[in-house]
Amino acid sequence: MALGLLGIPPLPIPAPPNSSENPLPFTSRRAILFSPTALMASLLAFPLPTHAALPHLQDPLLQEEDRIVSLFQETSPSVVYIKDLELAKNPQNRSEEPMLIEDDNVKVKGTGSGFVWDKFGHIVTNYHVVSALATDNSGSQRCKVNLVDVKGNGIYKEANIVGFDPEYDLAVLKVELEGHELKPIVFGTSRNLRVGQSCYAIGNPFGYEKTLTAGVISGLGREIPSPNGRAIRGAIQTDAAISAGNSGGPLVDSYGHVIGVNTATFTRKGTGMSSGVNFAIPIDTVVRTVPYLIVYGTPYSERF
Repeated sequence: MALGLLGIPPLPIPAPPNSSENPLPFTSRRAILFSPTALMASLLAFPLPTHAALPHLQDPLLQEEDRIVSLFQETSPSVVYIKDLELAKNPQNRSEEPMLIEDDNVKVKGTGSGFVWDKFGHIVTNYHVVSALATDNSGSQRCKVNLVDVKGNGIYKEANIVGFDPEYDLAVLKVELEGHELKPIVFGTSRNLRVGQSCYAIGNPFGYEKTLTAGVISGLGREIPSPNGRAIRGAIQTDAAISAGNSGGPLVDSYGHVIGVNTATFTRKGTGMSSGVNFAIPIDTVVRTVPYLIVYGTPYSERF
């Protein structure tokens, strides 16, 4: 143990005696004990730990931090920032059709999160994030997404809605990205989750893009309301913060594999702040539903 770390002052080293004023024979036992050379030799016989040994004590902590940093760096390029827009009318346009013009002239109705489903530009999010677009009859609603390609290039483009399922609060967008390759998220499974298991939410709470929050799985098999009033069963409960703007983003496990879609939180009305009781739709439910939305635009149950 390094004494300096415990607040113990270093051992005093006596000044070398003046050999011309007080010559001592080398055979003297006193000279051997207190000569600088002998003292240094005795100290070297019991070497103190050096600073190089300290990182070894911190390795587990540093390894854990590095793992979480790596998890975020690998997963965040697949996370999308979604803006719901209400288009302004161009006064010079006689037809008075809404036009997607400069963002300063477009009203942002809401924001949310999503993640890249595949390399074809499909993006999964919550239905309630894009419900205004899904139910728009006036043609004034639009959706734009902010994402990055595999090279790290930022992209901000309009996305179209492909399909949606209010019963499970899921929707699929598609963005045309010719010349860009996207990084789909890596899928896990919600089948073998355990309470107490670490998990991480990545999204855009209150517009702060690519925010990471950490927690554990607090409960399994929960029941939460869907936008159409029916119950979503089997939801994952977590204390990883999910606030306004996190909806639609991924909940991932310690390997960075998505295990759920962040959906809801118990909160004081109007604040949008996480209460620590948050919910995600299990990824196994998402995997069963999304392919039907991509192909047919509606869930399986509504086609018969």
